[in-house]
Amino acid sequence: MKLTTPRRAAAAAVIALAGLLASATPAATAAPGAPGSVPAGIPVSALAAPDIPLANVKAHLTQFQSIATANGGSRAHGRPGYLASVNYVKGKLDAAGFVTTVQQFTTGGATGYNLIADWPGGDPGQVLMAGAHLDSVSAGAGISDNASGSAAVLETALAVSRAQLQTTKHLRFAWWGAEELGLVGSRYYVNSLPSAERAKVSAYLNFDMIGSPNPGYFVYDDNVALENVFKTYFATLGVPTEIETEGDGRSDHASFKNVGITVGGLFAGAGRLKSAAQAAKWGGSAGVAFDRCYHRACDNTANINDTALNRNSDAIAHAIWTVGGATARSGLGTGR
Repeated sequence: MKLTTPRRAAAAAVIALAGLLASATPAATAAPGAPGSVPAGIPVSALAAPDIPLANVKAHLTQFQSIATANGGSRAHGRPGYLASVNYVKGKLDAAGFVTTVQQFTTGGATGYNLIADWPGGDPGQVLMAGAHLDSVSAGAGISDNASGSAAVLETALAVSRAQLQTTKHLRFAWWGAEELGLVGSRYYVNSLPSAERAKVSAYLNFDMIGSPNPGYFVYDDNVALENVFKTYFATLGVPTEIETEGDGRSDHASFKNVGITVGGLFAGAGRLKSAAQAAKWGGSAGVAFDRCYHRACDNTANINDTALNRNSDAIAHAIWTVGGATARSGLGTGR
């Protein structure tokens, strides 16, 4: 998450469900209020999302830490550790059958990179995107902020490949550069899209800091349909959620929201202090920051809460399968 930015004004009225979710092929809908039920009007995917292996997500975190350690201690924009991070993610996606594109931009006198990965299939006129920023601040390796989101999005993409998933929407995953300098990479991507291509993006889901060591469970409220997809999932786990406010306008979803694209996402907290009420319902320590190592050198692989990382990774997969309209899989994928 970037350091500071003015809080953006609230989005216009909630976008109608038609055009966001209605194209997904509905299956039988659970009875209202039943475990696993979803709000009225939101389709239930024909397939349940798989469990995202925590060990796999943490293996990616270890790789990002190793990259930072080998490259001066960080993965910041303009540093060799950032490009090495891009190459690591790209190599995994290429091997898994994604069509990858590296988009270059320049800021602060250095070349930056966005990595975009498209999964073949789905309606190209309705694109569901999920993304996370891949850069760290210069002070450290950025494992909570934001290798956590980057790793979970990567492992969800690899799960799509392992299942050889077919969806009604076209799936696109993204890893953004120079977020910490002011959402530079994601804004460059959005502004580079022709208006006709922009109109094809039905929703963008953002995952920035999802494994904070003293975690909360925060859900973006920019769109009620997407909000309810996540809230319903966490309800099945018996985990209460709150509306995300700390990162409003401070992460890459703002680049999409500012041009009228529907956004949603998850967040586990950054520098704000956890209240006593929040500690009572989520555990952890009251009066302590959700992430005491936020933007500091101690943001390393020890700075992660496994339970939050695991739950949020599974929630990402649930959203991709549900909102993307998963319809079939062969189980013959090559993703690792």
